Amino acid sequence: MVPRLTTAFSGPLLEIERCFLEAMPTIERWLRGQWQEHTAPFYGSVDLRNSGFKLAPIDMNLFPGGFNNLDASFLPLCVQAAVTLIDRICPDAKRLLLIPENHTRNLFYLQNVAQIAAILRLTGLDVRIGSLLPEIVKPTPVGLPDGTTLLLEPLVRSRHRLGLAGFEPCAILLNNDLSAGIPEILKDLDEQVVLPPLHAGWAVRRKSNHFAAYDLVAGDFARLVGIDPWRINPYFSVCDSVNFHERQGEDCLAANVDAVLELIREKYRQYGIDETPYVVVKADAGTYGMGVMTVKDASQVTGLNRRQRNKMSVIKEGLAVSQVIIQEGVHSYEVVGSGKQEGVAEPVVYMIDRFVVGGFYRVHSGRGRDENLNAPGMHFERLAFETSCSLPDQCQNPDAAPNRFYAYGVVARLAQLAASLELERTAPVAEELACA
Repeated sequence: MVPRLTTAFSGPLLEIERCFLEAMPTIERWLRGQWQEHTAPFYGSVDLRNSGFKLAPIDMNLFPGGFNNLDASFLPLCVQAAVTLIDRICPDAKRLLLIPENHTRNLFYLQNVAQIAAILRLTGLDVRIGSLLPEIVKPTPVGLPDGTTLLLEPLVRSRHRLGLAGFEPCAILLNNDLSAGIPEILKDLDEQVVLPPLHAGWAVRRKSNHFAAYDLVAGDFARLVGIDPWRINPYFSVCDSVNFHERQGEDCLAANVDAVLELIREKYRQYGIDETPYVVVKADAGTYGMGVMTVKDASQVTGLNRRQRNKMSVIKEGLAVSQVIIQEGVHSYEVVGSGKQEGVAEPVVYMIDRFVVGGFYRVHSGRGRDENLNAPGMHFERLAFETSCSLPDQCQNPDAAPNRFYAYGVVARLAQLAASLELERTAPVAEELACA
């Protein structure tokens, strides 16, 4: 099963899938060569949008929180990828400390933490969970929706090492995106590997840095397979020094919205696309769908009312928004269900190291194809990516399940490659912050 692809586009559909199928050996050789030059992040998840004429990433999460939403059939792929990764970075590792977000009330998120721990235990690691929460002063069991229990333990810091009482880990895996900054307890750990690195968190990371790196990757890839890079790459721009409460930066916002919309209009004219262009204005740092608005005209970002300003002013951890990315909106023409149960869907692809290990669909029956689906009311469809996004079938239609999922996997791996470039570029700044 795959969601129905419904689009008003009158041009040649499925051109991207068809191109990827024909160029598959070339694509796989190129990606293999790229991973010899760059180190993939430990894990990641990519939100994609498929409009038929365009298939592009719209967000890249380096601390994925939805492993519990993957179909059980993906578990062997996850374990195999994790084994390969651990053998490369720390082959003698025996113990691993997993540090999650501080969402003790979000039991579905903690189910994700339990799933990550289960995957890593199947590689032969002794995995325990250490919490950054100050109120966790003793081992604290938390009951999960599936009837199991997750044990959270207080962290213990020595001079250059971090662990738990009676537990000295070889490596530390973060499933915490550091939106509130880099905690002192994580700084200056010279004797342990921290994965992903501290500068992968939102204390340092910016979406605009990622998409600048993706712009380079997409350009090289497009030349390789002979397509217009726009077909896999959303336009974007950035405004800094924004203060929504004080109405500062509105002129910058309006000018950049207008400029990006005009670029999209030109492409729509070129390809005969009869749709209304739009952009998504969102905080340049942070996740969880906070600080996001859809805009179809520059006038919509000037004179925002109080409710709109409040919505855009803060993100996770109550942090103020001072910089935003203006990103080309990609219509999502994939639909799950029918009638009143019909909902717009977007694929979310999960990776460990350089391997695609599964995915699911985010579905929202109350949102349109040009709206943010990462919002209250969404749900997840555990549609198994039957061939793990790596086994296309040239004997089938380009839109058949293995071929559409292969296209998802290709674009997701391009985003993962861009993330590796992004982390390479920001490492020097991060070293200064981590030791400050």
